[in-house]
Amino acid sequence: MEKNKSLMPDSSFNYLIFSAFVIGMGLLILVQYSSSTNMNTLIEGNKELLDELRTSNHLREIDRDILGVESRIRAAIATDDTTHLEGVESKIQAVSLYLDSLDDGSEEPAIKKYLERLNFLAQEKVNTKHHLMDLYHQTRRMNDTTSIGNPQARITSDEITGTTHKIYNSRQRRMQALTRKINDSGQKAKAYGNALIALLLLSGGSLCWFITRQFRNRTLLINQLDDSERKSRAALGIKENFLANMSHEIRTPLNSILGFTTLLQKQNVDRQSQHYITSIEQAGENLLVIINDILDISKIEAGMMRIVNKPFSIRGLLHSVEVLFSERVRSKNLSYITEIEDNVPDTLIGDATRLTQIMVNLLGNALKFSEKGSLKIGLSMASVSNNLVRLKFRVSDQGIGIKDEQLERIFERFNQADDSITRNYGGTGLGLSIVKDLLEIQKGTIHVESKAGVGTTFTFEVPYLISDDQTDGEAVGYKLIAPKRINRSVHILIVDDNIMNQDLMANILGYWGFSFAIASNGKEAIRQVRIGHFDLVLMDIQMPEMDGYSATVQIRTELKSDIPIIAMTAHAMSGEREKCITLGMNDYISKPVNEQELLQLIEKVTVANPVVGNVPSSFVYLDLDYLKDMGKGNIAYEKKVTAHFVKRIPNDMCTLHIALKSEDYGQIRQTAHSLRTTLAIMGVLQRAVQILDQLEFPQNDKRNFEQLISALEMICSGAVKEAESYLKGLKD
Repeated sequence: MEKNKSLMPDSSFNYLIFSAFVIGMGLLILVQYSSSTNMNTLIEGNKELLDELRTSNHLREIDRDILGVESRIRAAIATDDTTHLEGVESKIQAVSLYLDSLDDGSEEPAIKKYLERLNFLAQEKVNTKHHLMDLYHQTRRMNDTTSIGNPQARITSDEITGTTHKIYNSRQRRMQALTRKINDSGQKAKAYGNALIALLLLSGGSLCWFITRQFRNRTLLINQLDDSERKSRAALGIKENFLANMSHEIRTPLNSILGFTTLLQKQNVDRQSQHYITSIEQAGENLLVIINDILDISKIEAGMMRIVNKPFSIRGLLHSVEVLFSERVRSKNLSYITEIEDNVPDTLIGDATRLTQIMVNLLGNALKFSEKGSLKIGLSMASVSNNLVRLKFRVSDQGIGIKDEQLERIFERFNQADDSITRNYGGTGLGLSIVKDLLEIQKGTIHVESKAGVGTTFTFEVPYLISDDQTDGEAVGYKLIAPKRINRSVHILIVDDNIMNQDLMANILGYWGFSFAIASNGKEAIRQVRIGHFDLVLMDIQMPEMDGYSATVQIRTELKSDIPIIAMTAHAMSGEREKCITLGMNDYISKPVNEQELLQLIEKVTVANPVVGNVPSSFVYLDLDYLKDMGKGNIAYEKKVTAHFVKRIPNDMCTLHIALKSEDYGQIRQTAHSLRTTLAIMGVLQRAVQILDQLEFPQNDKRNFEQLISALEMICSGAVKEAESYLKGLKD
């Protein structure tokens, strides 16, 4: 993950986006404010410039009007015509108004002085006009010395012209200054706007680059996580295969050890030899417990621990547990007490196997750490609602106890309360961890109370459904009972590559009076089944040349044999039983083989196994309940659907074989999906669903497709034969 050190956490990334938004809005507001300010400055400057232009026009008009007054006075003197003096006062009055307006808009002292002087000189012109008129009225003539010949009059006229030019020049300079100011303001506004736009573009570009980089890094991280997940799945598969192989490699010799030990115990030996045999058996059983614990932890970690809910007797289960521990309790001179409250319902629906496992682990610990006193089992109801009861179990002992500071970690894996416990008592430290995990899977809880030197009490609660059918708990147990109806004439084929296992099975079967033959691999098993007569095959899975899976498929497909086959394997991982059943085996037993359990399976498949007779309604593959329910007694409908099934299935199987040969896996998936509906109508889907799942949704490589299709063909061909038989028996 080194490449993604710069990847920002979600909270920081969101904060950055929010901050960028706020900054961007601030910059936009600043740009708008700057633009508004500069526009106002330009508008004000333009107003001042217009005012200056009006002032310049006024000055020109003043200069023109004064010159006009001067011309009229000269004309009147030259011609002694007073009509030339008409309008002089109005002109001078207009000049005064212009001067007043200029005076109001000017703040410069020099300009004000010039304006005052102009006003005074204009008034002088009015006085001159009045003097001329008075003189004219007296003499009927105008004296040119009053104006034309008077030097002072010429000086006044020149001064008016000069003052006007001074004011004009001053206004021109002010106009030039305003123009420069407006230009400067415009340039500043432009530069400031460009700078802000550049900043916005830079900020936006940087933010866009950063966000793009973050998304790219996130995409890279997601790809890395996907890759890690794929590697994790692959590692999990490798781990599972490793555990399965190691389980096989350990269980195979352990099967021989425990099996031959059981046979030795049946022999008449001296006391010391019996002690040795018992020690070997105990060591083997301890090793088996450790292997099972490790496998259980692996199943729980992989999410492969299945909870199977079935009806069971809680009193019968506790009785069977008591029987299981009775010999060990008696050997340590301990007492075993079971107390069950009367209101606890007996028949419940849940996973009795997991409850037994929990009880065995807790009682095993209690027995291991107790040298005196008693083991006490208490059962009561914690709560009940409708048909759901939450049972409360108490497992107490008077053993060595646990210190307070060690209580918190006793449920951790590979952990025991004290290192000295491992040295003195042994164990892996997995038992209590498995108990806690199993309870959590079933939505249960557990806690512990203990006092060093006094004893320990484990209290756990687990919910179960209350069955509608309640039975007598005293009559229900979980002990394996030796078969009573064994057919000694059963001829059995043992298929195993391990010589010790061959010898063990030969001794067990020989002891019980069965005849048998031995095959060392799958190919030899097929050959013997082809040429000989056997009532049962005990099939090992992992063998050289041909494994048990392939041998079973060929027996079913090529030999068309329905001989009972029991998988007998050291593979003990989750899903192994389902795989064996899917590929055509009748049942499954794991190694080390329990002798009584094996005998019960032999009885099941050879004596109690239902045989198809001449009753048309008894089918191995077909379940016609759905068809009959849909038909509502319509025989024509049943015939039509059954005939379609008989015709369609061989075509689909042919399509699968062609697609497999051409490696057209898309066609295989499509055909497998289509087969679901066809098989479901005739009630065959339940038998084939796991095969169809693997064909439609392959998890790893597709090299086992040939075996899967062969197993599917075995089921389908059997179903088609039964469908043909059913079709012949239908009458309109």
